[in-house]
Formats: sequence, structure tokens, C-alpha cells
Amino acid sequence: MKGEPVIDVRGLTKRFGDKTVVNHFDLKVPRGSIYGFLGPNGSGKTTTIRMVCGLLKPDEGEGTCLGYDVLHESVKIKSNVGYMTQRFSLYEDLSIRENLEFFSRLYGLDDIRRRVDEAISSLGLEGRARQLAGSLSGGWKQRLALAACMIHEPQLLLLDEPTAGVDPKARRDFWDTIRAYAREGVTTLVSTHYMDEAVQCDRIAYIAYGKKLLDAPTAEIPARLGLHAFKIDNGDLEKLSAALKGAPGVEILARFGASIHVCGKDREKLAAAVARIRDEPGVRITEIEAGLEEAFIYLMTESDDNFSVESAA
Repeated sequence: MKGEPVIDVRGLTKRFGDKTVVNHFDLKVPRGSIYGFLGPNGSGKTTTIRMVCGLLKPDEGEGTCLGYDVLHESVKIKSNVGYMTQRFSLYEDLSIRENLEFFSRLYGLDDIRRRVDEAISSLGLEGRARQLAGSLSGGWKQRLALAACMIHEPQLLLLDEPTAGVDPKARRDFWDTIRAYAREGVTTLVSTHYMDEAVQCDRIAYIAYGKKLLDAPTAEIPARLGLHAFKIDNGDLEKLSAALKGAPGVEILARFGASIHVCGKDREKLAAAVARIRDEPGVRITEIEAGLEEAFIYLMTESDDNFSVESAA
């Protein structure tokens, strides 16, 4: 049933030596949703995904994935999920069709020819079935990898930075496919660094250095953080940035194309900081709503600071 949790884990913890990579992580993912998993490099996203899908046993914690116990039924979990990594891991000296036939046999499927034909057709790979995987472009390799992940018709798709190094059009096509799967009831957990992908998710969990800092519906995240923002256009942007950097109330100062966005939680202090540059030649200042990208810049800044403090302690 749509809405029931496909992933429901509590307190997942993983240590490598004296380093805690994932620290008491909770996650509940409803059926049919697209759940974003964001955080800086080294934050524990991949380790968490591997624990959820049965590839890595947690040191602490409990829960279920697809109704199977993550501690004791990892084999059943692995056979019922599709897992796609950012690194192309199919056989480059085999054709598209041969790769898909191989994975069909690996999963012990029947009616292999029909399944492979359907996979090739559904992902627009007709006419390329005999082409060697190693000769494909990044976007076509991505399509093939996704087809291999879905050949056994899993109800959970785990995507670990799946569009790294792929051009924007291929990313859009990829997400159209993920949305189509969601309409069929397939649940997706995806880690990404791209904001145009993050906004496609129904909900986002943000993890930094093993700890979950935020878990909320995507559209609500900027408001939940309580950020205020001003957009600064025209004028000498380098000079304006230097004047605003470190000013009271300015917690984020970021260049967005031909504009500067300044953000902070204290609107009065932020407005006072911005007022200092109001008389600069040609400058135009507009108060705006903080968006998802500003929210994640803020979270990354805060998590870097927290990690530095903890590391020094």
C-alpha cells in the first residue's frame, strides 16, 4: 500500500576503526516516494545505503527494508532491490543485450528474452542492443545501468550519485524515468549533489559526518531552517561581496550567476548589513525567499563548523 514504510530503520551505526561513519541514523521511507539523500562528500551517505540494502552489516541499530530485517535477512533484501552506483559497473566488453541477459540469469529470472526486450524498449535502447557497453556515452551507460537494476522488477531502487558526469539532458531523461517508476509504486532512495535533482524528490534527509541534521518535505526545508535572504544585482559585485563578508547577520554569501545572495536567520541584522551597501553605485537590492540551494549551502556551512569543533574536542 502506498504510504507504508518500505525502509524503516532506527539507530543505524557503523564504525571503521575508531571513526564513526554513521551515528545512530533513523530513516523511514514511504512506499512509492522519491526520497533524496543529501550531504557533503564523506558524510556517510553511501555507507547508510549499503546498510539499508544488506551489503553492509551495522554495528548497532535495527529495522526493516521491504519488510525484511536488516540484520538477519540481508540476502532477501539484496535480491529484492535495485542498486545503482555512480561508477559504471557493467561489463564493457559485452553488448547491451548480453549485459541484460547476464543480470537476468544472475537473478534467476524466467522468460529472459521477453524481459530483456521490454527493458531495451522501455528505456529507449532499441537499435543499440548489439552495441558494446564500453562504447556507450555517459548518458547511454546510465540508461543501461538503470535497465540492469530494474530487470528483476524490484520495488525499491537505491541510487548512489547516479548521474555524476552525465549531461543535463540525460539527467532530465533519467528523472522522467524515475518519476514513471514512482507512479508504478517503485520507491526510490537517491543520493545526489545536484539541486535540480534534489527538487525532484518528495522528501529529503540531510546527513553530515554521520549525523542526520534534517528530514523534511522538500518544499518545506527553507522555511523550517528559518532563513531570510536578499538578492543583490548590478554594481561591483566583488567589492560588494567583500563589504558584506563577515558582517553581523550574514551567514551565507554566495554568487548566483550575475547576482549575490546573502542569507541569515536574524532578519534585522541581515537587513542592516545589506543597508550598508545600498548607496553603492548601480546596486539593486531585493528581498527574496530563501530557496533549496541556499538552505543546503547553510547546512553545509553549519555541518563543517560542527565537524571542526567535534574533531578538535
